[in-house]
Amino acid sequence: MTHYEGDLRSPPGARFAIIASRWNPRITDTLVAGARKTFAENGVDESAVDVIRVPGAWEIPVVATRLAKAGQHAAVVALGCVVRGDTRHYEQVADGCSDGLMRVQLDYGLPVANGVLAVERHEDAEARAGGTHGNKGEEAALAALEMSHLLGQLP
Repeated sequence: MTHYEGDLRSPPGARFAIIASRWNPRITDTLVAGARKTFAENGVDESAVDVIRVPGAWEIPVVATRLAKAGQHAAVVALGCVVRGDTRHYEQVADGCSDGLMRVQLDYGLPVANGVLAVERHEDAEARAGGTHGNKGEEAALAALEMSHLLGQLP
């Protein structure tokens, strides 16, 4: 029986992309900093990480699709923050973004780590952007590293 498991080693010559929303910048900037720090701590040179900023979470999947088509990245980290409001807009954006990111993964075989927060309150986002629940940008970068390594092992 063969056992496959990824670790946190970056494939040789791999490039990574961070696609981040500019909406809720106090949160998203902290997520981006966490992802960049995690890549650096795991041996990925800063020059091998592309950061692409988009207006909001809704726009992240189209950029992920463009990057996937280009085939130059080992994985993508998607970062953003959608906070529930008084309308259904929150659900449309959060669900649409998540569904779009999954579609990119499945259509292109490119790992896309979903670090787009969908939270009830700003305090919930703060807890997940360096607060009591850690930094989801860091966690997404770890998932991107592990999945890029794992896919490199699979037949």
